[in-house]
Amino acid sequence: MAILVTGAAGFIGAATAEALLAAGEQVVGIDNFNPYYDPALKQARAARLSGRFGAALRMVSLDFADAAALGDALDGIEIDRIVHLGAQAGVRYSIDHPAAYIRSNLVGHANLLELARTRRVAHFVYASSSSVYGANKSLPFRVEDRVDHPVSLYAATKKADELMSEAYSSLYRLPATGLRFFTVYGPWGRPDMAMWTFTAALLAGDPLPLYNGGEMRRDFTFIDDIVAGVVASFASPPADDGSVKPGGSQAPHALYNLGNSRSEDLMRLIEVLEAATGKKALLSPEPMQAGDVKDTFADIGAARSDFGFEPRTAIDEGVPRFVDWYRDYHQL
Repeated sequence: MAILVTGAAGFIGAATAEALLAAGEQVVGIDNFNPYYDPALKQARAARLSGRFGAALRMVSLDFADAAALGDALDGIEIDRIVHLGAQAGVRYSIDHPAAYIRSNLVGHANLLELARTRRVAHFVYASSSSVYGANKSLPFRVEDRVDHPVSLYAATKKADELMSEAYSSLYRLPATGLRFFTVYGPWGRPDMAMWTFTAALLAGDPLPLYNGGEMRRDFTFIDDIVAGVVASFASPPADDGSVKPGGSQAPHALYNLGNSRSEDLMRLIEVLEAATGKKALLSPEPMQAGDVKDTFADIGAARSDFGFEPRTAIDEGVPRFVDWYRDYHQL
């Protein structure tokens, strides 16, 4: 039996596939290598995994929003668990490219739920996002909080994914776990994220865009901690016992925050980046961008109690590790 990992050439997907493969699992990875950011980075992640794990990984180039292609690609392959991490990412991109989010995050998610149902998988773990909290003023964000007022289409699609998963779990008793990720960073990260763009600007001597004039806070979470949380949750499917799960479901469906549980001031991040790069930042204050939020902060109590999630990497350690990787990847 194999584990299906979607988005397996993406940032979190590749890191999760690596952890599962290192633990001796067989993995089928799906990714469509789309050009939202440079596909060469995705190809490099996939090549790294294939080079290390060989036949234990079967990587398939595929758009999982195409139900027929998905079925054909997996015909004859035994899948007993799914980690669905593939999606169209990015809050700001969703403003001008809504169709990409409808296709990947809604149609694609529904296709994966149907696959999970028909294959009767033991556990369906999927990526949600801290973006579902919208402009929530109550900090830290708790999975019990109402999340009915998204401020971006991206957030709305992630909330819809949670609702679809609840319906499938309730109707078909599908064990499902949704993970709300908080600002993930680290080696092999995404070029559209602040950690990458700030590092690139610092090393090039370019100004750093400070949205909302820099008055923002984020729960920056290192990739190793996120992967540890994904794998731990994967091994702990919600019980079909009628009990109330994190997020409020009485079906075998649970929702968890995966964050560092420390909300850092953006200017503090820049100080750490300056120390790691040896460069002084040039700052360019900008207005708040549409769809963005001022603060994020994860309450991880449910994840800690249910599967022992315990983030260990502060930005003082994680940021220099990212900068070292960035220099090496770009041969700087």
